Amino acid sequence: MKSPITGKKMTLQIKKNTLEFRKEKFEYNHKSYYCEDSGESYTTTELDEFNLNQVYNQYRDKHNIPFPDQVIKLRNTYGLSASMMSKILGFGTNSYRNHEKGEVPSLANANLINTVSNSILNFKLLVNLNNDLNQEEKVKILKRINVVIENYQESKDDKKYVDILFENRLPDNYSGYRKPDMEKMLNMILFFAEKLNPTETMMNKLLFYSDFYNYKKTAYSISGSNYMAHNYGPVPVRFGGIFDYAANKDYIFMKVEDYGNGYWGKCFYKSSQKDFNSELFSIEEIESLNIIVSTFRGYNATQIMEKSHEEKAWLENEKSKSLIDYNYAFELIHI
Repeated sequence: MKSPITGKKMTLQIKKNTLEFRKEKFEYNHKSYYCEDSGESYTTTELDEFNLNQVYNQYRDKHNIPFPDQVIKLRNTYGLSASMMSKILGFGTNSYRNHEKGEVPSLANANLINTVSNSILNFKLLVNLNNDLNQEEKVKILKRINVVIENYQESKDDKKYVDILFENRLPDNYSGYRKPDMEKMLNMILFFAEKLNPTETMMNKLLFYSDFYNYKKTAYSISGSNYMAHNYGPVPVRFGGIFDYAANKDYIFMKVEDYGNGYWGKCFYKSSQKDFNSELFSIEEIESLNIIVSTFRGYNATQIMEKSHEEKAWLENEKSKSLIDYNYAFELIHI
């Protein structure tokens, strides 16, 4: 971005700042463009949104308010329009759509969304008791609810296993303010397997860099995964179980390969049974994945591991093997 005063290119800077939202103060990483000649800082609409999202994320986390992707997922589960969801929940006509777009719900609206998100039966009861729905609308919605109940029963054991892998965590600063999403994680693994045929060590770093780089750009991770500082660099928590799950679901298959000099490693290959589902990802997320591929194409496992060992995210958490806060994304040096 060029300075509106001098016309010279400005530098992007990140500084700690504090902002008040709903009578509470939150510290965040403020992005702005700095004009060295005038000493003034400037933002764009995109940067303003990024800065505000960091504050909204902390407020949502503190008060257990659902994030936009959770609000969207609830509606998509039942295949209903945003206006119909507003009608069912007793919100204003456009309220549900606005919550999907990022408007922070009131505490009352948030509690209601959480109540029906956590229980299909609660949602069914709310529909049955709703006097604003006509009989035809109720019948259609209840049919969809019954289908969701049947599907849930069929996949109950699978869901339990996924919840164990992700510890059924809610969005916070250790998940990049996303609820862990196994389907997106599986497709990320497939994406990198198809593009780079990485080893297990390299796959872990590709996932780390893609999630943290996307957080650096948008204030959200891609997969919602937790990462910890492992001896070999940052890795998703329970990565072994996640990779086995990806193989069992036919997203990838793994082969032990001879890389020479006495080194054998597990290598990832795309399965012929699945293709990358780009519809699960935003334009920004797809861009992040492609940037990670282009940045680390040609690297071997040792090289990318050594790069990750230079990141503050690993250096400050390796001794304690701690979870890595996504705010370390703002200090990445290799992407």
